[in-house]
Amino acid sequence: MDVRINDILEMKKNHPCGTKTFLVLRVGMDFRLRCTGCGHEIMIPRSKAEKGIRKINRPTESVE
Repeated sequence: MDVRINDILEMKKNHPCGTKTFLVLRVGMDFRLRCTGCGHEIMIPRSKAEKGIRKINRPTESVE
């Protein structure tokens, strides 16, 4: 799965604050994700994160 830094992941399950979206801060064997609702950061194993992803929203890149 192609997940990059600054992608917004929509997960299948809610964070306890009620938000389903997370910002990707680090990729590798573990993902560091920041909840877009409350700002809480979590480290989650790549395999578990990939199973929980519903949709990847990639920021648009401007071409000059």
